[in-house]
Amino acid sequence: MNSDWIEIRLTVPADQTDTVSALLFALGAGGVVTAERPLDTFVPPDPDEPETGPQVLKAYFQNREEKELVTEIGAMLAGGWLDPVPDIESRLVGAQDWAEGWKQHFRPFTIGRLLIRPTWDPTEPDPEQALLTIDPGMAFGTGSHGTTRLCLQAVAELVPEQADSVLDVGTGSGILAVAAALLGAERVIGCDIDAQACATAKENAQLNGVVDRVVITDEPLSEIPGRFDLVIANILAEENIRLAGQLIDHLRPGGHLVLSGILAEKVDLVRRTFDPLFPLAAQVTLLDEWACLTYQEA
Repeated sequence: MNSDWIEIRLTVPADQTDTVSALLFALGAGGVVTAERPLDTFVPPDPDEPETGPQVLKAYFQNREEKELVTEIGAMLAGGWLDPVPDIESRLVGAQDWAEGWKQHFRPFTIGRLLIRPTWDPTEPDPEQALLTIDPGMAFGTGSHGTTRLCLQAVAELVPEQADSVLDVGTGSGILAVAAALLGAERVIGCDIDAQACATAKENAQLNGVVDRVVITDEPLSEIPGRFDLVIANILAEENIRLAGQLIDHLRPGGHLVLSGILAEKVDLVRRTFDPLFPLAAQVTLLDEWACLTYQEA
């Protein structure tokens, strides 16, 4: 497998950075940086210092043909997302150079009983904390992007008291699946259609010593057997809607469904699909421009 990454660089209005970043992730980006700060790092942006003016986005892709990728991104943006469509620059970068460049941005942080840190940081957890070790650079999900933090908060609240079995749909780096196991879940499945994401998730499960309880698979959701106490789908709003029936089919009676990857402006769109399927309306939590919806089955 080619270890080089394609760096895509484009300039977008500040109020479109989250939307365009989400679109780039949907096309398979392994990471996105804005204003020279990762959008998915251990140091979340300061909400008191909002970015203004044009912002440079850098997105990183692996195992893609460079010219075809540039054409695909241009066509996506031309579909009404940006007018005019910005110039799209590209270049190859070495995996090692990229991974080393990310280190300056990463610091440990705590969510609930979880201490999340990169491998190169020596911070030790308190006695009551579980340690989750994860590095950036190979798949989406190191914990500080708004959607991932919201899901981690839900996992920390629900596992293990209310959720002994967990299904993580679109597992990415596997951070949510690994977190669930570290917090006490006995049966965890993480699924993703991207082979690189599955490979990374398996590595992270091994790194954190939970391979006995975490299964990572590239099988489609429709082919995964069983029902779960907690189903998490940290994917785009439209994908949550498309998979609504399958997500609910995998939920045990009394179980919880956590939906994220949803821009705040699309909460009502998602709720119109899911609210009628549950006895109670969604519990909605917000962080930055993102939303997380939690439902409980009857």
